[in-house]
Amino acid sequence: MRIHRLDIEAFGPFATPQHIDFDQLSSQGLFLLNGATGAGKTSILDAICFALYGSVPGARQEGKRLRSDHAAPGAEPRVVCEFTARGRRFEVSRSPAWERPSARGRNGYTTQQAKTLLRERVGGSWEEKSSRNDEVGAELSDVLGMDRDQFTRVVMLPQGDFAAFLRSKASDRLDLLQKLFGTQRFEAVERQLAQQAAAAAKEVGENASGLQVLLDRVASEQAQLGVSGATGEEASVERAGPAFTAGDAPRADNEDPEAWLATVEEEVQAEWKRREAAASEAESQSARYAEEFQEAEEKSLRHARLAAALQRRILAELAAPRALENREALAKHRRAAVLSGQLDAVDSAARKVDSAVERVAKARGKLAAAGVDADDPTAALDAAKASHAVLQARLPDEQRMEEIAGRLAAKRTEETTHQAAAAKATSLLDQLREEAATLDSRMEPLEPLAVHLADRERDASSAAELVGIVARYSTAASELDTLTGKHLQARSDSQDLRQHWLDVRELRLANAAGELAMALESGKPCAVCGSEDHPKPAAAARSALSLAQDEEEARQRFESSEQALADLAGHVSAAAQVVAGLAAQGGSLDMAEADAKLVSAESAALEARKATTLLAELRGEREALSQRMAQVQEAHSASVGAAAQAASAVLLLQEQRDALEAELAGLRGDFPSLRERLEALSRERTLLQEAADGDQELEGARQVMVEATAALERALPESGFGSAEEARRELLSPADVVGLEQDLADFDAETAKLDELFASEDLVLAAKEASIGELPLPESERAEARLRASKAAEDARSAALAAGLAGKSAEAVRRCRAEYQALAQAAEEPRRKARMLAGLAETVRGAGENSYRMSLNTYVLAARLEQVASAASERLVAMSDGRYTVQHTDAKAARGAKSGLGLEVVDEWTGQRRDTSTLSGGESFMASLSLALGLADVVQHEAGGVDIETLFVDEGFGSLDEQALEQVMDALEGLRDGGRVVGLVSHVAEMKQRITSQLQVVKGRHGSSVRIAEVVPT
Repeated sequence: MRIHRLDIEAFGPFATPQHIDFDQLSSQGLFLLNGATGAGKTSILDAICFALYGSVPGARQEGKRLRSDHAAPGAEPRVVCEFTARGRRFEVSRSPAWERPSARGRNGYTTQQAKTLLRERVGGSWEEKSSRNDEVGAELSDVLGMDRDQFTRVVMLPQGDFAAFLRSKASDRLDLLQKLFGTQRFEAVERQLAQQAAAAAKEVGENASGLQVLLDRVASEQAQLGVSGATGEEASVERAGPAFTAGDAPRADNEDPEAWLATVEEEVQAEWKRREAAASEAESQSARYAEEFQEAEEKSLRHARLAAALQRRILAELAAPRALENREALAKHRRAAVLSGQLDAVDSAARKVDSAVERVAKARGKLAAAGVDADDPTAALDAAKASHAVLQARLPDEQRMEEIAGRLAAKRTEETTHQAAAAKATSLLDQLREEAATLDSRMEPLEPLAVHLADRERDASSAAELVGIVARYSTAASELDTLTGKHLQARSDSQDLRQHWLDVRELRLANAAGELAMALESGKPCAVCGSEDHPKPAAAARSALSLAQDEEEARQRFESSEQALADLAGHVSAAAQVVAGLAAQGGSLDMAEADAKLVSAESAALEARKATTLLAELRGEREALSQRMAQVQEAHSASVGAAAQAASAVLLLQEQRDALEAELAGLRGDFPSLRERLEALSRERTLLQEAADGDQELEGARQVMVEATAALERALPESGFGSAEEARRELLSPADVVGLEQDLADFDAETAKLDELFASEDLVLAAKEASIGELPLPESERAEARLRASKAAEDARSAALAAGLAGKSAEAVRRCRAEYQALAQAAEEPRRKARMLAGLAETVRGAGENSYRMSLNTYVLAARLEQVASAASERLVAMSDGRYTVQHTDAKAARGAKSGLGLEVVDEWTGQRRDTSTLSGGESFMASLSLALGLADVVQHEAGGVDIETLFVDEGFGSLDEQALEQVMDALEGLRDGGRVVGLVSHVAEMKQRITSQLQVVKGRHGSSVRIAEVVPT
């Protein structure tokens, strides 16, 4: 993967948009990321990680606000990263969730959700892939071939982690290696094996528990039967107590239960057979005693029934006369019942005649009370029906007249209402016109002031700006005076230093002859004239070296003062330009005058603003008043028109009502309305109809009475009764008839039963026994027989129950023995499997026969660590000038601790192996950097051979000396092979001079910014 471009806005310390062209930075394969502490170097790496994975690395993710605190309130945080992976070019844009200012949001803010957009460059143009967070995350994970944790450890090498990793104990390296290589699946294998071993052990335990349960059940059956190894006649059901209990059962895991089960089964079978024989004998004796008691009871019962039958015969003979009387009464009732139909018909006809007479009398009374002629109700009813039909036909005309009257009243009300509304609108319209005139008079003086508002605002702004310029001019003039004084003093000091330098140089030149004379030797030529004679050498005042040093120091002081003088001259010139510029803008004006102008201008602007505000309010009121006047005028016109229409409708409706009133006056008669006359006529029709119906009913009832009397007179001679009253006296009520019939039926049934009873075999036998003196046993003897039979039956039941229990126990013991044999045979394979799984689980978790105490997970990580150490050694050899290599060791740890993740450093110069904690600071840095780079190579390989073309190495170079730094830089430059780009994060000055391509992060009060710089090596 290669990164081409990164755009950052309102993210971390970067408030304004920042653009980083990594293609430009990567032109030399190595670039430096530097800047002041807290400027935001790490935030650039965070931005890359956030763009690719939606979160920042490691601990920085927790509690970190991604949006910049320096950004404008409405600026949206955004990161855009363009990169190439697997031969495809992508652009991903992400914005984290942030609080956007909103007038309607809670506390003035509303939450803006996170956004993501992924595009791919296809055929020279960008095509959108997805804008869903989950889809973009899945797509990028597939393209990059790494998750976030792998990316932050492979692409962004964490130096601090590996320094601690290098010095840590072997057991402490497990967590980091497991996170890097994702070996949780091997821990899952360990857990799975442990679970399988536990499950197998549980299965074996459950089997053993099942076997022991079967043995305990057999022991319980043995104890319940009370057998103790004795068989045959040595066992007894009535022994004081069992010789063995359930606790005597052998253990399934440490004794021979098979033999014990066979012995118990034989004992139980023998006990079962013994109890069956005893039960059979008890059953025979119980049957004999029961038969004797049954015979005695039957004989006693026969004689008791005989005595009861004799008593019943005596009672039947006493009830015979009463039964004869009942038969005669029932016979007479049945002859009289033949005439019951004719008698009931006569009685019913008489009741109907009486009812009809009463109804006719009531109807005539009602007619008389209502004042209606009752001589001929039928004729009067016909006349009433004819009048009712005529009135019913004219009823709609009366309803129409009532409707017209209602409409007439409504129209009169409507006319009055509209006339009142028109008058009210006229009054309101006059009032509104007066208010409009008042508003116009108030608006007139305000309009000239409002027209010049913009001019007054500009004047006030110019006056305020002038006050600021005057203040700045005063400050600048003061600063110019100060700088001018400093410049004069500096120029005087510089001239003094120049004179001092010239004096020292003159002295050195004057002392040159003395210096040459000091070098002359007799017999050797002079370096100036060549003479070998030196008659009078010049004397030297001071040594040449001392004078030369004085001269150089004086020259440097003079040049420094010249430079300071030039700087002050530049400052004086700049200050003079500022003063001149401010004077040109009016800064030389007196401050009091400027303040007076500002007060006057602001007062005029304030008056204009007030006038404009008041004018706008009055114009709004005038506009509303105009609209109100138009509405009132419209309402007045509408009310006048509606009142005229209502008056016209009143005249028309009044004419229609008068015409209908004249037509219906004759039909109403003395009644207020046709409806009331119809109601009165309906009541009269009802009374006449009731009287006519009563006359017809009376006539029919009298005819029926005559016919029923004639039919009864014809039937009396045949029934044997002289008159109807005689027949009525012999009639009985239904209850009496039923009672007599039941008494006779009971008497006849009792007589038949007695005859049948005395003919039965039991009573015949009892009578015969009584005649010859064979009477039943006394009650005391029968009680003794009952007790003997009951005790024998109870003994038989107890023996049968004991035999049944013994049979069930025998069957249970046989079944338990069979189940035990089957369960014991089925447990062989689970026990073998449990032993195998237990040993395997112990081994993979580093226990048992595992002498290294190395778990499966540790074993796999040890292999990965060995690969990392091999890859790290290739770079450490180059960095340490061939001295050191890193080697993995699986030496046993002390005191039985877990082993397998040890590291040691081999000193190739001495051949000795050293603990990593003995390395110096610079050596530790080189070793930890080598480990980080080696780990990156191994993790890259584990991630599926993903091509990593861009690497970032964090701070840590300050602990190296010049030679070590040179060697480390050579090793890092070797990472560029094959087009790889390496970005170094460092403050080391040597690296700033050596690496020419740099990404500089500049810190400011209003946020940081970035710039790409090409530094020329010095």
